[in-house]
Amino acid sequence: MYSSSVADAPLIREPLHAPVAHLVRGGLVEGVHYGSVVILDTGGQVQFQLGDIEAAFYPRSALKPVQAVAMVRAGLPLDGELLALAAASHSGEERHLAGTRRILELAGLTEDDLRNVRDLPFDPVVRDDWIRQGRLPSRLAQNCSGKHAAMLYVCRLNGWSPDDYLDPAHPLQQAIAEIVEDLTGQRIAQVTVDGCGAPLFSVSLHGLARASARITTAAPGTPEARVADAMREHAEMASGSGRDVAALMRAVPGLLTKDGFEGVQAAALPDGRAVAVKIADGADRARVPVAAAALARAGVDPAALAEFAGEPLLGGGEPVGCVRPVRALDPVTLSACA
Repeated sequence: MYSSSVADAPLIREPLHAPVAHLVRGGLVEGVHYGSVVILDTGGQVQFQLGDIEAAFYPRSALKPVQAVAMVRAGLPLDGELLALAAASHSGEERHLAGTRRILELAGLTEDDLRNVRDLPFDPVVRDDWIRQGRLPSRLAQNCSGKHAAMLYVCRLNGWSPDDYLDPAHPLQQAIAEIVEDLTGQRIAQVTVDGCGAPLFSVSLHGLARASARITTAAPGTPEARVADAMREHAEMASGSGRDVAALMRAVPGLLTKDGFEGVQAAALPDGRAVAVKIADGADRARVPVAAAALARAGVDPAALAEFAGEPLLGGGEPVGCVRPVRALDPVTLSACA
């Protein structure tokens, strides 16, 4: 279904984004969110595209399932909740902290061995409680700590140095880069540093969708299937309570989805249908309804997506509008705007 050949790297250029969502207030378009969207059919062909799906871009944390596959291929023995956490942008809840500690314990390491940045919990409620308790930013609370703990575990299992595991030239990061190219089907265009400190690989939006599809269509028991199963079965461990991506995986049977900072989201179904979204200004208020509209256009029952149509726009405390996907993407419109 999906070729394993690797094409040239996508071009590094200013992306040719297009309008993907309108901010509608009182029946008028008050603002426009630009971005790009790609939808793949069950055979991996582009069913729909909007904007620029071939320019190099940074998938941010939407690439974490691919990184997790690479770590499983390199010997990471985790499954279930802990494997979901290895692919997570977690909320900093106590279960996330406990799971990260458990991965470190399995590796014979401690929080002091982590090299991700110190941060407060991602979830605003958890973060506010953390601050009230007088707790300081920590590497454990940072939303990528599960991934970093898993990276250290892989280093320990393979006899690789744990001190410089974030160096792009490190054997771990070279192994991850190889799988990024394998699953996206294209060479990496650029390497930089993600917010957490790990190497960040640039591919295309099309490549990200292709990688998501290849993970969900993989044979049972493969590293890809193990990652997909763990994230779907433990969606809150891969994100957090109340997070839209966890709710989306509960609402759509078999769906695997992962968000990333700066308005990125990838999603795929077991039959190979896949979508990938990039909102140019990074706004989650557009990411959620645009991703839902893309899934509906891919064939997902719109009724299952109704709660992801976006938050209402308020005026005087009352709904007066919404963020609505453009007609080209959503001719039916998932939500009615005032």
